[in-house]
Amino acid sequence: MKHNHSAYLYDALNAAANGYSVLPANARTGEPLVAVEKASTDPEVIRAWWVEHPSAHPAYVPPKPKKLQATPYVWREPASIPQREFLYGQHLIRKFASAKFAAGGVGKSILALTEAIALATGRALLGIQPAKRCRVWYWNGEDPVDETERRIAAICVHFSITAEELEGWLFIDSGRDQQIIIAEQTPKGGAMIAKPVVKALIDTIEDNEIDVVFIDPFVSSHRVTENDTMAMDLVAKRWTAIADETKIAIELIHHTRKTGGAEATVEDGRGAVAVLNAVRSAQVLNKMSEADGLKAGVDNYRQYFNVENGKANLAPPSEGKNWFRILGVPLGNGSGIGQGDNVGIVVKWKWPDPLDGVSGNDFEAVARAIRAGKWRENPQAKDWVGWPIAQVLGLDVASNKADKAKVSALIKIWLAAGSLAIVDGLDEKRMPRKFVEVKAESDE
Repeated sequence: MKHNHSAYLYDALNAAANGYSVLPANARTGEPLVAVEKASTDPEVIRAWWVEHPSAHPAYVPPKPKKLQATPYVWREPASIPQREFLYGQHLIRKFASAKFAAGGVGKSILALTEAIALATGRALLGIQPAKRCRVWYWNGEDPVDETERRIAAICVHFSITAEELEGWLFIDSGRDQQIIIAEQTPKGGAMIAKPVVKALIDTIEDNEIDVVFIDPFVSSHRVTENDTMAMDLVAKRWTAIADETKIAIELIHHTRKTGGAEATVEDGRGAVAVLNAVRSAQVLNKMSEADGLKAGVDNYRQYFNVENGKANLAPPSEGKNWFRILGVPLGNGSGIGQGDNVGIVVKWKWPDPLDGVSGNDFEAVARAIRAGKWRENPQAKDWVGWPIAQVLGLDVASNKADKAKVSALIKIWLAAGSLAIVDGLDEKRMPRKFVEVKAESDE
């Protein structure tokens, strides 16, 4: 049987990186080939042993456990306790990891990169003012650097950001050129943290005085089985430990499992709930549904998505949903017959308020127009009540989706408020129908 000598050496080095002292042992008997007291975690010593004993199996001496002791509580005046350091809204906070959960193609990467640039410039690009200008490291484990550069360029074009605003504040890397694999899993040894990688990561963060790190996507930062809850817990908590040790904020961009068309929640993140349990703030992104698109009156509902904070242990829960729109920005980088790249960027979008621009006097005019005729509730009817409302308000419900959505929403609001009422009646063919009337004062 042919022995995999390189695998034995790899196992020995990996164990040493995780704190186990190692020594070579006879592959058949298990007897140590060097004195047990010489067991070492030094990679050079270990490599030298396997040069001398290439077929040896590694034997391990576990590290001595630290003495466990309870720490007495010492009273601190409340005013003397350091305040939590939120860096971006109520989501990114120093010494903690946060997460974004979304299915592929929703917009989580471009949203995260826009937030990274907002932090690096200190500008409220998406309506949130960073607490301070931060040095930000954005690592994309899937795309090449030039793809990230295209996205950055599009963001800068749209928001009029100059080179001087980013240089020295934004750091970008690709997993294609520089992997960050902080944990691996083998059938033999299980999941283990790659301590040399973690140390190099911490050194880089401290050397560059980084404030915020974006890991996009989280799955590219490890090689453990996602359905292994214990393994995922190990990885997620190590990211939290890195944030704590370096006093930075870390954002983990994570995929959700398939939801069969239902809206995703933070509990739908892949890897059971290990990642969710390890972070202190978790956002979930969902595409706009076709039904919501009709309500909002948008032309292309696929361009819109919302963000909700499904877990904010350190802040009050967010009220409602925050909406965003994806727009294309031409880079002007085409040559010859090429058109150049058109790159998607994210902008803040506000759900339309039907009452915007509508006054009490407007409703009185609407009420007079409704009283002057007989109007149906059904929007498909030729005598739909929305027609006189649109005429009074100067809206086009025949060809403008936003205007029709506004009128439909106004009808619902006025019905709920009791200003309008649905009544039964007969149409011109003596067929029973639902009509909308202005509620008489005597009905109050």
